[in-house]
Formats: sequence, structure tokens, C-alpha cells
Amino acid sequence: MGWLILSGLCSPTFAWWNDEWTIRKKITLDTSSTGSAISDPIGTAAVLIRLHDGNFQFASAKDDGGDLRFVAEDDKTPLAFHIEKFDSLLDEAFVWVKLPDLKPGTRTSFWLYYGNSGGKAVRADDPKATYDDSTVLVYHFAGKGQPPVDATKFGNNAQNAGITDEGSLIGNGLRLDGQGTITIPASPSLASGAVGTWSAWIKLGVLQPDATIFSRRESANGFRIGVDDGVPFVEVTRADGLQRSPPGAAIAPNIWRHLAMVADGPRITLFLDGEQYAVLNVPLPALNTAASIGRPQTDVSPGGTGLNGGLDELELSKVARPAGFIKLTALNQAGDKAPKLLTLAEDEQKGGFISGYFAVILKSVTPDGWIVIGILMVMALLSWIIMANRLGYLNGVAKGNTRFLREWNGLDLATLDLGDMENLKSLGGRLDAVHQRVVRRAPLYRLYHIGVVEIQRRLAANPEIEATGLSAQSIEAIRASIDGGQVRETQKLSRLMVFLTLSISGGPFLGLLGTVIGVMITFAAIAEQGDVNVNAIAPGIAAALVATVAGLSVAIPALFGYNYLISQTKDATNDMRVFVREFVTKFAEFYSGTGDNLIPRKEELPYANSVRR
Repeated sequence: MGWLILSGLCSPTFAWWNDEWTIRKKITLDTSSTGSAISDPIGTAAVLIRLHDGNFQFASAKDDGGDLRFVAEDDKTPLAFHIEKFDSLLDEAFVWVKLPDLKPGTRTSFWLYYGNSGGKAVRADDPKATYDDSTVLVYHFAGKGQPPVDATKFGNNAQNAGITDEGSLIGNGLRLDGQGTITIPASPSLASGAVGTWSAWIKLGVLQPDATIFSRRESANGFRIGVDDGVPFVEVTRADGLQRSPPGAAIAPNIWRHLAMVADGPRITLFLDGEQYAVLNVPLPALNTAASIGRPQTDVSPGGTGLNGGLDELELSKVARPAGFIKLTALNQAGDKAPKLLTLAEDEQKGGFISGYFAVILKSVTPDGWIVIGILMVMALLSWIIMANRLGYLNGVAKGNTRFLREWNGLDLATLDLGDMENLKSLGGRLDAVHQRVVRRAPLYRLYHIGVVEIQRRLAANPEIEATGLSAQSIEAIRASIDGGQVRETQKLSRLMVFLTLSISGGPFLGLLGTVIGVMITFAAIAEQGDVNVNAIAPGIAAALVATVAGLSVAIPALFGYNYLISQTKDATNDMRVFVREFVTKFAEFYSGTGDNLIPRKEELPYANSVRR
């Protein structure tokens, strides 16, 4: 059983995307009811992966993250990604991965590969490929003291730098002091119509009246996103006047909140932390001018000021993103606020201790399964110990019997006459000290001694037996003593063999018990979660079957070992049966006639107690 487990653990991992990478980690995005419970459409999205020393081995990766790769669940299709930050000294990284066509109410899994720090792997991240064609601007504000750089392929970089906030929500961010303005130049990709999406993370420094976060203006048209005494709003200016979204609940200062605006044509919807916050039933005006972050270039409304606070992850799209996309963005980028949305599994190391199918199976074994497997491992260990013990004993028996029979076949029974015991032990001087140690392990030798002692007792009691012979009663008594010794020797040969029969018959049943319990627990857990799919069922069923495999791993070696040992035991038993008949026949013939039954007690003989059985 131990060999089976070790061979499974050390076997190469299947379906490895590239053999040059030694570590991989499965990442699962769960939008089902057991995860983030997103029911609205999502679409293609760039998902943030936060890496830290609790979920990533920075020492095994390249210092710049150049060996990071992301592969789809099929373990074949590479996914576009880019690294916003990778700090191997602080053990912190922020990586964005493009997941195409995400569906609500499902689980989407993909792989993170790394561990090619000693190879030729170079950075393969591509910011421009990470975002779809509808995303026209993404500012991570990662550069320190530099104008914000657009991560998309449209290159909508800012005109001037702002104040860097190194303690932002995701890496570096932008600190707004209510005075400075960052200008985003006009470009064809930023030309807006009645459809579009704006989103960012904001943090209020203080409660301000009519504070501006983002604004654009062209002639009499314009729009502005801001916060009025903690109440987020979107404001549209047209030739017919100014309209602002209805107020909702105020947000508190010094807390990061996700704010998004979606214009879908006839109306504009404001989202806060992924949930609908307010609706303004006017279209977004067409604009093709520069935009500003912070204080507006010109006041869109009386009293408009710049926001005092923080800004991070500004994103603009030229399409109306669905509500599921907005909620996914808010939950995913919020970090530990949505632990059920994105889960990172344990590392799988290629060719290491935990890898491949067997790693998945072992991780899914339930505690009751481990209890059964533990019992079976103890049974397996005891079975191997017993088989080794019995094999050594039977080998010693076979060698001793062979040597004894070699000397016995040429033995003159006259040596059984009354004499010193050392002469009897050495079979009339035929065995030296070394060979005596060998034959002492032979049951035949011990049976021979039983017969010798019984004969010598009778000779000591009545020396005339040599002339008159042993009576039939004496011969039967001697035979009974030898038969008793034979029974005891047979018991020694079969000692502990019953445990092997228990392992053979009980191991599979214990394994089956563990499997049945494991299957029951798996289906009970699925019923409780209400999620029925192959990915949920397969690991639990596979883990439950481990108990059956463990039971068979106990029974099969014990079965082969038991059958071999039984055959050796039968050979030794047959040798004893043949020897007893031969020995009794020979001494009955040698001491034939009527004998004297006056037999002294065994303890009265000076040599009897020295006989080893």
C-alpha cells in the first residue's frame, strides 16, 4: 500500500502545459450562488489576481515575474495578461488576466504557471492584449511622478502627472488634493456618444459639497461625475439645461468604494460597489474634447470644486457594460471583500510530492476516509511484518530439516542406547557445534529428541529392554509423545497466520466501508450546496475510492504472501508426518519384543532437562 501511494505521489503530472515550468496553481472564478452570485451577463473581462506570500512562492519565480504564464482550463490555451506590479522583496504582485466570455452563475477555472526561474523564460505579459477592443482607456496609476499611462492599445496617455498615492487600493494610485487637474487629451477612440462606461475606485478624504472626480465639456454639452457631501452623482449639461442623478445614501470618508457610470442610450445608470445606485433618464451627450480628472478645467456647474481624496483603476469603455460586468469588477478588485469570487488552490509541483491526479484525490479525502485508510495502513504494516517473520522462520525450518535428514538417513540407532546427552544431541558425533545450531531450528530434530528422551527413560528404568524389547504399550506411549510434539510444532508453523487471513478478508470490506461513507458525504455536500456538476462530484467520488484501493492494497499482498507461506508450512508438516512414521517404525523394529513398563519419572533422569524442544 505504501508503494502504491508513493508511486502515485511521485508520478509525473498529467496534461502539463509546458515541461519547463515546474509549478502551477489552479484559479477558480465563481459567479454561481455558492460564490459571488452574479446573475446578470458579464462578457469578456480583465480579472485582477493578487499574489502574496500566503498564496504564491515568490522565491520560486523570477524576480520580475517573467516566468508567469496563464493558461485556460483546457491546459492548452494561453491567456493574455499583464503585470501591474511584481515585488519579490515585499512578496506582493498585481496581475491582470483576460478571461473571455464569462458567464453568470458558473465556475470558470484557469491555471497560473511559474517556477521557470532558472530557464530561458522572459516576460510575456501584454497589456494591450489584456483588454478587449471596447476598452479605450485604463489607468493603473502605477508610475511614480509620471503622467498616467494607458494600458490599452489605444495609448490614451495623460498629459500631465499627478500626486502618487503609494498606499492605494491596488498598488499605486492617484492622490487628489482638490486643486490639481490631470488632463486627458482628446482622441478618436475617446470620442463619446450616447453609449459608454466609466468606472473607478474612489476614496473621500473629507465630505465636500459638489466635488468633481471626472468631467468633459464641449460647447454647451458636458457631463461630470462627482460627490456632493458624500452622495455620488452624475451630471449632464445640454443646451436645454443641467440634470443630475437623484441622490442616494451618502458614503463615508476614508473608505475605498467602487463607482461606475453606464450610459446605454436613453439613460445613464450609476453603480456603487457593483449595485445600482441611481438612474438619470437622459442620454449622454456626444463629446470629442479633452477630459479632466479632479478639478474641472471649467466649472460645469456653479460651485464645482476638485475632489479631495484618492482615485485608482480608472477605466473607460465605448460600450455599455452589462450589470454583471460592473459587479464582477467591483467584487474582484475589492480584495478580501469577496473571498468566494476568486479562489487560488494549492500549488501543484511537477514531479514533486503533491502533483497530478493523485494530489487532487488526496486533497479531497474526508476525515472519515483518512481514519479508514489509517487503519488499513496499520494492517498493511503488520501484514508485511508478519510475512517477513514467518518467511524467515520457515526458511530456517527448511534448512534445519534438510541438514537433519542428511544425517538421520545414515544414523545407527545404536546411538540411542543409554549414553551421554551430548552424544545424542550431536547424532552420535555426526554434527559439530555449527551444524547443531542449524538443526536446532528444525522441527524434525526436536521430534527426534522427544523420542530419544522417551526411549532413554525406559532404558534407564529397565536395562533389560535392550534384550527383551519395548512393549506395544510403550511404543504407543512414545508415539503419543512424538505426536504431541508434532502438534505443537505445527502450531508454531501456523503462528500469526490468522492475521493474514483477516487482512485478506477484512481489508476490502474496510475499504468498501470508507468508500460508501465518502460517497454519502460527497452527495450530501452537493445536495446542501445545490450545485451539481462534474467538477463538484468527481474529486469527492475519486477520493472515496481511495479507501477501496487501500483495502485492496492490504489484501492482495497478504493473499500472495499467505498462499506462499501456507505451501511452505505444508511442506514442513508433511516432512514431520513422514519422519514420525519412519522414526516410530525404526525404533519399534530396533527394540522389538515385550518390555518392562516400570518407567522412572522424567525429572529423575540427569539429562532429560537439558533437551531443547
